[in-house]
Amino acid sequence: MTILEIDDKIISTEILTECFACDLSACKGDCCVEGNAGAPLDVEEVDILEEEWENYAPYMTEAGRRVIEKEGFMVVDTDGDYTTPLIGDADCAYAFRENGVTYCAIERAWFEGKTQFRKPISCHLYPIRVKHFSNGTIGMEYHRWDICNCARDCGKKIGLKIYQALREPIIRAYGEDFYNELDKAAKFISENEE
Repeated sequence: MTILEIDDKIISTEILTECFACDLSACKGDCCVEGNAGAPLDVEEVDILEEEWENYAPYMTEAGRRVIEKEGFMVVDTDGDYTTPLIGDADCAYAFRENGVTYCAIERAWFEGKTQFRKPISCHLYPIRVKHFSNGTIGMEYHRWDICNCARDCGKKIGLKIYQALREPIIRAYGEDFYNELDKAAKFISENEE
């Protein structure tokens, strides 16, 4: 794996070179269902989830609301990280299904103007996974998952790189200047591969 450094961030160049475009019609939102833990949460997001509860709770399933009432807005995983609670060992507590596709209740409330919080940044940035190191450095890597094979195929068809597909969440998390630096780096890599 090749990496590059921009500001205080170490980035896997796969984020700039690999193709990706979510295809909900193919994957059915399985990223909100599969896996052995919930989505990572930042400390600040836990407070926001609590503050915004009444705005997105109506979009959740009854089972999801019960889990939140029992376990709280987050749980601590085996690594000591905050994550979203799960219903059993599967669905994120914040997920719901509609016409066979799994969606995020928080994001649905956001789309309908009920909350200012779109969804946890780890979900918005996926398939980029972020690691925070003790020295303040941030690591960004491409997380490959079989359920996203259709997203890789879709990205290849339309020629969309991971960082391009995730422009909005990257800017949300790190600002437009950082995104522009990623774009320059991607163009430099592309030009030097030819």
